This record gives sequence, structure tokens and C-alpha cells, in this order.
Amino acid sequence: METYNDIRPYRDDEVASVIARLVADPEVIDSTAAFLFPQGNRWIPFLTRFIARRVIQKATAPLKSVKDLQVFLSGYFERMVRTTTDGLSCVGLEKLDKEKSYLFISNHRDIAMDSGFINYALWSNGFNTSQIAVGDNLFSQGFQADLMRLNKSFVVVRKAKGVKAQFAALTRTSAYIRYVLEKGESVWIAQREGRSKDGIDRTEPAILKMFMLAHRAETRSFREWLDQVNLVPVSVSYEIDPCASRKARELYMLDRYGQYEKAVDEDVQSIVEGITGYKGRVHVNFGAPVRGDFDDADSLARVLDREIVGGLATFPTFLEADALEKGEFGGQLVGRVKTSFESALKILPQDYQQHFLLQYANQLRNKQKNFETD
Repeated sequence: METYNDIRPYRDDEVASVIARLVADPEVIDSTAAFLFPQGNRWIPFLTRFIARRVIQKATAPLKSVKDLQVFLSGYFERMVRTTTDGLSCVGLEKLDKEKSYLFISNHRDIAMDSGFINYALWSNGFNTSQIAVGDNLFSQGFQADLMRLNKSFVVVRKAKGVKAQFAALTRTSAYIRYVLEKGESVWIAQREGRSKDGIDRTEPAILKMFMLAHRAETRSFREWLDQVNLVPVSVSYEIDPCASRKARELYMLDRYGQYEKAVDEDVQSIVEGITGYKGRVHVNFGAPVRGDFDDADSLARVLDREIVGGLATFPTFLEADALEKGEFGGQLVGRVKTSFESALKILPQDYQQHFLLQYANQLRNKQKNFETD
């Protein structure tokens, strides 16, 4: 285990010291004070910070293990589901065995919530939660890195410079994933690096090749590898994407100028929006473990794409966006979903609106193409 000390999640024996470090972190105190007392924190920050520190100390005092922390966080997650969604549905877990470990690979719509909803669905149905693969760009954000590693996240190094360093980083990630699976824990990883901001979900073959690196000595094909590993495609669908407006701006900039410079704290802002923003209905679909004889990573990626896209829900927002993007009348939405969707679209600059609509419409269109090619 020491081989992976710099990338692995924190162990039970490290939880208390990490929490103590977080409780003493001024940034944690400031963030908590601003969250608990948004008005008072502007006028009497010395008092709100004092209270915030005491609140954190009291809440975290009983936490002695990773499981303690996850049970503690589950209450907040349940409240988030109640207040920011119109319900979380889950199908497919009957295909899985609670005694086995799985390599879950899913579409990537939200930085924190994709793995969050998947792990919550697992935990709620009596399965152990999975370790979470997170890019090293998100571990450069101070105390957020500690929070993620406390919650079973491990670091995927992407910033290595030079071909040799990059290959070494990929090999190490592959070896760590194998290590985790073989000791009986599951792993979640996104099907691509970065979120799918345009609503088109495609598996990067490079990720599948990375999985194979740690198995080169005893496997010569993806079929042999799949005989050893339970690779499970998972689909996560959001009726409303809280970050859709932010994504639309980025897509417009890329389309218009060919590049987009991300702000220093933009990922953190996206995480907060994803957690606190209204999501409508959320649906998680677990597929069966993939088996078969695949010639290469591309052919396996195509099967994963078919399974992941096929498992997506078809929400009214997708139909609405499809119609509006074509210049047709929508009329599909009602209630809070209608208000949220229309207000988000209305306040966007005209140039951004097509990119906003395509995020939703492409999920429908991609699924329709999926059925046509079956």
C-alpha cells in the first residue's frame, strides 16, 4: 500500500488527523461560515467563524473511520436529493453481486455528482461504495483535496511532463486500479477525461488501454482481461444540469475562438453548482458486466458507448431542447422543470443558447442513433 501513498484515499487510521487539519484550516472555516451565515458573515466575520469552527468540531468529533465519514455524509446527501432533485431512480443492481468488486465506467456529466449518485445508489441498496478516480487537476485546490481523499477518491496523474513520465503515470494508475479490485473493492472512473459538455457520450479508447497496462504479463487480449475484471457500464441522467449555462459559455468560446481559458476556481464553482443546483429527476442505470471477444480498445469502446447511451433516461428537457434547437415549438415542460429550464435559457446571451440546447438535445439524438445502429 505504501507504494501508492501519494495517490490513494486516506485510511481509517489517518481520518482523525486529517479532520483535525481541516478544522484548523482558515479556508474551511471561512467557507463554512459563509455557508451557515451568509448575511452575518459579512458584518461580524470574527463571530461567525468562531461559531463555524465549533460547529465543525462538534460534527466531526465522532468520526474515526472512512465508514463513519460516509455515514455522516449520507445524511447530507439524502437532504441534497430531497431539496435539489425531483427524485433519484436506480435500475440494474440485480445484475450485480454484493460480494464481488466491479470496475464501474460511466458517462461524465458532473464533476462530483456522477460518482456521488452512483455510490449513493450502491450504498442505499446494500453494496459497498467504490473508490473514485479523480484527475490531479482537482487535487490542487487546497482543502478540497483532503475532503476528496477522505471520501475514497484517488489521484489520477494527468500533468506528467514528457512521454516517459506520462506512460509511467498511466502504468501506476492501472496498477493501483488492479490492486484495489483484487483486494475486493470497486472502482469508479469516467469514460473520458473531462465532462461531456455537449451531451455526446463517447468512451476514450485510451482509458481502456490504460486498464490493460497492469495486466500485460498475463493477458494478451481484451477478452482475457474481461475474464479477470468485472467491467460494468453505468449511465447517469439529469433532467436539469445545474452547470448547463456555464458549459454553454465554454462551448461558445471554443467554437468562436478555438480555445477557452478556465478560471483558477472554476472547477470548484462547478462542483458547488452541481451539488446545490436544481437537477430535476436523476436516473442511474447499471449494466451487466461486459464479456466478449474484442479485437481492440476501439471495438470495446463502441460496445460501452452502446450500453451507456442505451441506459440513459429520456427526459422531457431533452425533447424540449431538440424541438427548440430545430426552430420548432416545444411545450414539453411543466412545473419547476419548466421554470428552471426556461429561465436559464432566457438569461443566456443569444450566442450561447444553441450550445445550451444542444447539451440536452444531443442526449436524445445520440440515443436515437444508438438504436438505429443496433
